[in-house]
Amino acid sequence: MHVLILGGTTEARRLAELLEPEPVRVTSSLAGRVAGPRLPVGEVRVGGFGGTDGLVRWLRAQRVDALIDATHPFAETISFHAAEAAATAHVPLLALRRPGWVPAEGDTWHTVGSLDEAAAALPGLGSRIFLTTGRMGLAAFAGLRDLWFLVRSVDPPQGACPPRMEALLERGPFTLEGERALLARHRIDVLVTKDSGGAATAPKLTAAREAGVPVVVVRRPPVPDGVPVATTADEAAARVRAMAAPAP
Repeated sequence: MHVLILGGTTEARRLAELLEPEPVRVTSSLAGRVAGPRLPVGEVRVGGFGGTDGLVRWLRAQRVDALIDATHPFAETISFHAAEAAATAHVPLLALRRPGWVPAEGDTWHTVGSLDEAAAALPGLGSRIFLTTGRMGLAAFAGLRDLWFLVRSVDPPQGACPPRMEALLERGPFTLEGERALLARHRIDVLVTKDSGGAATAPKLTAAREAGVPVVVVRRPPVPDGVPVATTADEAAARVRAMAAPAP
């Protein structure tokens, strides 16, 4: 049995680890957008497939028996390509998605549907913004000339950026103590984040709650219709084992 795992997420790497001892071939595919990514165990390919048609050709040429979409919750394009390719190639598809964050008592969240909506919500909320939505999509904030931004990302920002901006190149996981110190040091009064979920970057939400800092949260896109979802790598591994088990 050949399993293709899409994604460089923590859950994708954990799934590859769980399947390594199993009698299956596992290939992990990374988009290649991050320099020096953390590599999973086993076979790894880096780079795109060339859209839906390219992924269909790869699935057929490599005789893939199961496709796991363990990409970032906001990697909407590849998720829809995966759904279309799996249907065309008649390959079972499972989405692995960590649960989203849930506001706690004391949080002040402003939930929006896109980065453009997040930018529109900022005037009036504050003037010193901690932007943690990644290095791409910063053009949505480029017109906000009266606000100052601290932009945290793994790699340097690309494309149009806010004119008043400081880039902070860091990779999680982050600690609560570190996030508290960062908010205080930069006098942050608004946090902007995507609802990525997971524990690695969640401490910023706790630090914002403690400091009374409002949070603009971008909703994650939905999983394509009809695609089953596992919320943990253990659950996904159990489903793969069930598929690989010989018929009674």
